[in-house]
Amino acid sequence: MADAGATTGIGVATDLEAVIRVRGLSNRFGSVVVHEDLDLDILRGEILGVVGGSGTGKSVLLRSIVGLKRPDAGSVEMFGEDLTALPARRRSELERRFGVLFQRGALFSSLDLQENVALPLIEHAGLNRRDAQDLARMKLALTGLPPNAALMMPSELSGGMIKRAALARALALDPEVLFLDEPTAGLDPIGAADFDQLIMTLRDALGLSVFLVTHDLDTLYTACDRVAVLSQRRVLVADRLSVVEASDDAWIRDYFHGPRGRAAAGAAEAAEHPTPTTPRENT
Repeated sequence: MADAGATTGIGVATDLEAVIRVRGLSNRFGSVVVHEDLDLDILRGEILGVVGGSGTGKSVLLRSIVGLKRPDAGSVEMFGEDLTALPARRRSELERRFGVLFQRGALFSSLDLQENVALPLIEHAGLNRRDAQDLARMKLALTGLPPNAALMMPSELSGGMIKRAALARALALDPEVLFLDEPTAGLDPIGAADFDQLIMTLRDALGLSVFLVTHDLDTLYTACDRVAVLSQRRVLVADRLSVVEASDDAWIRDYFHGPRGRAAAGAAEAAEHPTPTTPRENT
């Protein structure tokens, strides 16, 4: 994992460039307050894992940042511009600079994979159908899908293939920021580990910044440069895992220091510092 540099306890950058700055964010549903005065930075080139208990609004936060839900208060600044205050045309231009992978893929069931990925290229980049389909096949290959997958329908795919196809669509317009909502949910451990590696490879190769909502401890320890914990309607802490783990918050202790947390930490440590094997003597 990369060194994410210095941040404050609530995840506001002190010495690194933030591609997204969330300030004073509030979200309400009737009398229910999900977020109140929430601050968070997403730094250039990092993979930021976002965790929290049920009802803390992880997906709501993602939707607020990408513009699918207008916050009740606060601002969302992306690349130096406040998305909540921009006219529609300028906002649409900025939205082309990020891609979103939704939890269940959200592929169009009536379109094959090639058409699913080509659609934003036709609608937003103005490509003709043939060029869009050619580029769509390249994006599908980039996520590790075989060539014959391009003409498959979503109903024919495994869970892992759906995730990769949805990722290819999220990458269609060459975004600078990638939003992932529970990308490994429903995958077996091997498939989840492969997907984590894919995200890290794409981040490094394409220079992406990644906002990753997850509950997968293995993903947090393997792929994330920083982790933001949502609690008490705001970001309780956002920093490197070693800092987050040291928090005295009860939920953080249970989550990171319980049996599953210890197992994930141990596996990550073993992968980073493998035990050398002793060569056999010749007989």
